[in-house]
Amino acid sequence: MSRVKEINRSSKHRKRNPVVYLICEGNETEIRYFKRFRTRYCHIDILPIPSQYKAADKLVQKVSSTLGSNPYYPDEGDQIWCVFDRDENTDEMLKRAETLAGKNGYHIAYSNPAFELWFLLHFVNQTTELTDCNAVIRQLKQKGRLENYKKSQDIYSILLEKQPEAIKRSENRIAELHSKNLEILVRKSNPVTTVSELVKYLNQHRGS
Repeated sequence: MSRVKEINRSSKHRKRNPVVYLICEGNETEIRYFKRFRTRYCHIDILPIPSQYKAADKLVQKVSSTLGSNPYYPDEGDQIWCVFDRDENTDEMLKRAETLAGKNGYHIAYSNPAFELWFLLHFVNQTTELTDCNAVIRQLKQKGRLENYKKSQDIYSILLEKQPEAIKRSENRIAELHSKNLEILVRKSNPVTTVSELVKYLNQHRGS
């Protein structure tokens, strides 16, 4: 796959704040959450991908067509992040997605087994394997956490105070896997999420 074509600009092109494009599976959970990071300085364009391209490698392959005519200026700081979960992806599919993303300069925010693991880390240091999204949500809905959690719920403000701890827990888990020479984008990395990397990046640009 070729790189996303950069839009040609004239000498009169006006400097503008970078745009962060999030290519995601079309799940309302991710869309609702990441919209809350938008500011006048942090422009986030969330582009859901059709369900037939939900597989990780297909999602990355379809970045160019999903972006369409949206202006993409990497030399001015624009970034593309592919946001996806383990779901039914095989290790081979995940590896293809990782390779394609690296080749094209995209970033990946990967959650194993599900995006809700990122929410769970705001409350507990989850290091025990969780079978699927439903298992994560059951943990998330325990007493003292998000007991009434629904995927359609806007929980950004509820989680904000606990965000630094979630980042720390996520990074510690990633470091643990690396120390054991284990890959991140594989099924057996469960549980792990690199959403913290995307969150840190967005936070750095919210007020700049």
